[in-house]
Amino acid sequence: MLKLLLILFFLWLIGYFVYKYGVKVILTEKKGEIITVRKIAFNPLIIAILVGGIALLYLLLSFKYVPIGHALLKFNVLTKKYSVTGEGLQIVPLFFYKTYIYDIRRQEYTMTSTRTEEEQKKKEDSLWSPTKEGLHIGIDLTCWFRPRKDKIIDIHKNIGPDYLTKVIRPAVRSIVRHVVSSYSVTEIYSIRRKEAEHEIEGKVREMLEKDGFMIEEIILRDVRFSPDFARAIEEKQIAQQEAEKMEYVLDKEKKEADRKKIEAEGKARAIKIISEELKKNPQYIKYLYVDKLSDKVKVIVSDQGTILDLKGILEK
Repeated sequence: MLKLLLILFFLWLIGYFVYKYGVKVILTEKKGEIITVRKIAFNPLIIAILVGGIALLYLLLSFKYVPIGHALLKFNVLTKKYSVTGEGLQIVPLFFYKTYIYDIRRQEYTMTSTRTEEEQKKKEDSLWSPTKEGLHIGIDLTCWFRPRKDKIIDIHKNIGPDYLTKVIRPAVRSIVRHVVSSYSVTEIYSIRRKEAEHEIEGKVREMLEKDGFMIEEIILRDVRFSPDFARAIEEKQIAQQEAEKMEYVLDKEKKEADRKKIEAEGKARAIKIISEELKKNPQYIKYLYVDKLSDKVKVIVSDQGTILDLKGILEK
């Protein structure tokens, strides 16, 4: 639109100068009447205005602005050769070149079923892939990449500007399916998730870098299950927790039983020792009897004829 307005302005400007300096009014007679006729006199000034105006317009239309982070691909229709220039204001001779602008900044391809409000306008691009057991899991993944500036010509000739749908998307999805199929559900969900992520990144890099793309990073954002399988996992986890709780209770009871057994064995050994000592020294029973008495007891009668003065014994 801006280019069209610029063309119209310069055409008007050229027309204005031609009319002002090149149009002459001539009086002439026609059928007995004097009339005025306007004619353009192509004098050197008018020719210079026309040539200069057209040249200036051509030059202005040959300027092309390349945004930051982009590259300009030029194709010469005469020599049929390609060239690439960087960002900023570039001069591309009109009619002699066809131009294409490529974004060489970081770009992303994301496959997910969970999208932001802005992403919901796009078509859902989630992926359900079979695991080693044949169970299907949902994969949310993001691939960050960028076209290499020195490979723009090859990308344009071999793939074209729509490389995201032609190459990036099919390659990533195919490799994800292949890698996930070699892992079990448990492995891809937890213990070997990072390993699977690195394997996917390595295979994607190997496949796409030869086409001129730099793979910066791939992250495995989420692993999802079907509703039935998710419910089965939840029930399994609950059962596992209950089993662990029961195992804890049984272990606690076993330890308590072992403690009581050890305590009973200790008491039995003590009784056996005391019994053997009593056989050797029958008076040992009196010692045990006195040892168990309260500290407040001072005198006891052991039989009808014997009185023990504990106070005196203790003082001694």
